[in-house]
Amino acid sequence: MLKPLGDRVVLKQLEAEETTKGGIILTSQSKEKPQEAEVIAVGPGAKVDGKIVPVEVKVGDKVIYSKYAGLEVKHDGTEYIVVKESDILAVVE
Repeated sequence: MLKPLGDRVVLKQLEAEETTKGGIILTSQSKEKPQEAEVIAVGPGAKVDGKIVPVEVKVGDKVIYSKYAGLEVKHDGTEYIVVKESDILAVVE
């Protein structure tokens, strides 16, 4: 498993929609990667004035992240995205 450092968060991108809300089936070329992902692991937090400020999201949260954020990595055959906590825009409830 990937163990992020500092305020980094490991995300697993959610699958792209197969159909539109109107029922149109999308081909693989027309599917845009969603910016929604599940939190897989979180780092301990950023160090501020000598203290660790914990990461606000937790494992299992569904989040929306900045479109061009992070680094895509492959680990044990699965693709993940490693982002800074500041690249996470919202938690989906």
